[in-house]
Amino acid sequence: MNNKKNINRLNELLSGKNAFEILEYFLKDFEGKVAFSTSLGAEDQAIIKMIADIDKNADIFTLDTGRLFPETYDLLDITTKKYDLKIRVMFPDPARVEEMVNTKGINLFYDSIENRKLCCHIRKIEPLKRAFQGLDAWICGLRREQSVTRKDIQVVEWDDNNGLIKVNPLIEWTESQVWNYIKLNHIPYNKLHDTGFPSIGCQPCTRAVMPGEDIRAGRWWWENPETRECGLHKRN
Repeated sequence: MNNKKNINRLNELLSGKNAFEILEYFLKDFEGKVAFSTSLGAEDQAIIKMIADIDKNADIFTLDTGRLFPETYDLLDITTKKYDLKIRVMFPDPARVEEMVNTKGINLFYDSIENRKLCCHIRKIEPLKRAFQGLDAWICGLRREQSVTRKDIQVVEWDDNNGLIKVNPLIEWTESQVWNYIKLNHIPYNKLHDTGFPSIGCQPCTRAVMPGEDIRAGRWWWENPETRECGLHKRN
């Protein structure tokens, strides 16, 4: 289903459906061939709650880069226990990480965009591709208002980089909708969100944002906004 006509058909089929209904469609019609990739951010925690209500045996995975915040690990543990879910943890190839660090330094990502992208590739992209093996579709928590790099995203897209259908059930949600849903349903979330971290990634590449700053301003803050993606959501 990698042509534009079929992707358009799915978008038409799901037009007017809410996030829960979109998830329900893919978890049932693509059973065994779809997975949810969670970074344990606020949007992803909302999706996990919906998935737990639809199918507790759904395939869910997360990427442990080895540089995450302690609060993120705590949230992973809390979430799996609260919803009685299994979340697969994908790790980077230790030999690749070891070679990169010993060649370019422990904090190589500050030295150049090329180094930062290399680090993201080894710690995120490579384990992501392993997690995708055998799948036809993947679900993620992107929203259009998050970043200038995400303003043209659709509910269903073809991910040419990974050869998969990509599903964005929260694409139309606002930040207020996300947090209202979290509070209404008593969903656990990363406590760093309460201290100025609207978007949370690896610890050395994430900082708190100042009042009025863009919600993605704390991610790779030393780069231009147009380059602030790790490659997980690269679009052609």
